[in-house]
Amino acid sequence: MEIFWFIPTNGDFRQLNNSEGARPATYNYCKQIAEAVDDLGYTGVLIPTGKTCEEGFIVASTLVPVTKNLKYLVAVRPGLMSPSFAARMSATLDRFSEGRLLINVVAGGDPVEMAGEGVFLDHDERYELTDEFLTIWRQLLAEEEEVGFKGDHLRIEGGQLPYPTVQKPYPPLYFGGSSPVAMDVAAEHVDVYLTWGEPPAQVEKKITKMRELAAKQGRTLKFGIRLHVIVRPTEEEAWEAANKLIEHVDDETIAQAQNVFKRMDSEGQRLMTSLHEGDRDRLEVSPNLWAGVGLVRTGAGTALVGDPDTVAARIKEYADLGIETFILSGYPHLEEAYTVSELLFPRLPIEKKDSSNQKTFLSPFGGDIKPAAVK
Repeated sequence: MEIFWFIPTNGDFRQLNNSEGARPATYNYCKQIAEAVDDLGYTGVLIPTGKTCEEGFIVASTLVPVTKNLKYLVAVRPGLMSPSFAARMSATLDRFSEGRLLINVVAGGDPVEMAGEGVFLDHDERYELTDEFLTIWRQLLAEEEEVGFKGDHLRIEGGQLPYPTVQKPYPPLYFGGSSPVAMDVAAEHVDVYLTWGEPPAQVEKKITKMRELAAKQGRTLKFGIRLHVIVRPTEEEAWEAANKLIEHVDDETIAQAQNVFKRMDSEGQRLMTSLHEGDRDRLEVSPNLWAGVGLVRTGAGTALVGDPDTVAARIKEYADLGIETFILSGYPHLEEAYTVSELLFPRLPIEKKDSSNQKTFLSPFGGDIKPAAVK
C-alpha cells in the first residue's frame, strides 16, 4: 500500500468558502508540506493542474532538491503541450530527480476552461488526441530509433529523445477517466488507473471493467484512488471536523458550483456530483464516505471520516478490491499531513523510510517493526 499526499498549488484553507485562515500557495508553504510528508514517510505527492494552479513541472523541479525519497505525480496535458516536449520534460525531471517522477495524464473535463487554453475539441476528440499523444510519448521514451507517427490530431517525423530516463521504459503513467473512450485509452497505455472516491461497490465495478479491457490488450494494471480524509481520535470529533469544514458553505455557493459542474463533460465529475446532487442531507454516501467537499469542489469530492480504526478499515475495503495507491488530502494540508500520519499510518500495512533512508515497516497492529528484523 502506498500513501500519497497533495500539494495545494492553488492555495490552502481551513474551511471551504471562508477566507479566514486561508494561505496562498507560496513556494515556502509548498516546500513546508513537501518536506513534512517526505519526513513522515508518505510515498509521494500529487501536484494538481489547471488554470488556477501553479505549473506542476516547475513546482516539482523546485521541490525535488529539498526532499529525499518523495515521488512527484505531475500532469502532462495532451492538447496543451506537444508529446515530444512533454517527453523531454519528463526525461529531464526523471533524471534530475533520480527516478522520482510519476506522470499523471490529464485530458481535461471543462469545455470552458479548455477553450481558455485554446483547445476546442469535444469530449471524445480529446481522448482520441490523448491516445495519439501517449502513443508518441511512449515511443519517444522507450525507443532509441527515430519516431514517426501520423494521426488525426498529431503528426511527428524523425522524433528522437537523446537523453534516457532513469525509470525504464519511462516514468509510470497514471490516469483517471470514467467514460468508455477514456477507459479504452487507459487500458492501452497506462500503468496505474485512478478513480475518485466513489463507494466501494462502484469502485469494484470500475476495477473489474478495467481489468477486462486491459486483458484484451494483453496488459495488466495497478489501481489507485483519490480521497480526502478527516481522521480524529474519536468518531464524534471526526464528524465535528467534517461539519465545521463546510459551515460557511451556503446554498447560493452550492448552486453556483452545481452550475459549473453541469457544464463539464467529465464522466468522473458527473459520478461525483450524482452522489449528492447538491443536497446537504445526502452527504454520507457510503459508511464513513462523506461528500461534503464535493458540494463546491470539482474533482475529488469525497472524504473518509472517522476514528483511526474505522478509517483504516474503510481503506482496507478499497485495498481488498485491488487499490494499491491512496492519494489523500485534508484541510489545511500541512497540519492534516501530520494528523493522518500519526493516527492512521500505524494501522496500515505501509513501508516507511526514515530520514536516514533506513527502511522500517509500519505494522497494521500499531508500532514499527525494527529495521534489524527486516530481511
